[in-house]
Amino acid sequence: MALSIKPIGDRVVVEAAPAEEKTASGIYIPDTAKEKPQRGTVVAVGAGKTDEPLTVKVGDQVLYGKYAGTEITYDGKEYLIMKESDIYAIV
Repeated sequence: MALSIKPIGDRVVVEAAPAEEKTASGIYIPDTAKEKPQRGTVVAVGAGKTDEPLTVKVGDQVLYGKYAGTEITYDGKEYLIMKESDIYAIV
């Protein structure tokens, strides 16, 4: 199912990856101690600026800042809308 949200300009919509359930050593992390994920999948992209096209595309796995973007809920799912400049890397 395609997402019907179309971001404007250089903004992208990212679906955050789920938070880690346990550490590498096998210790389970309680819900209150989980950190916000900093990785996600791009689900929609804007048209970009006229002088600067977007480098990310739908389906890219990206890394972004801990406090980047604005959280929204659409059709019961959590998404982040952020500027492309808030994205640090494509994985």
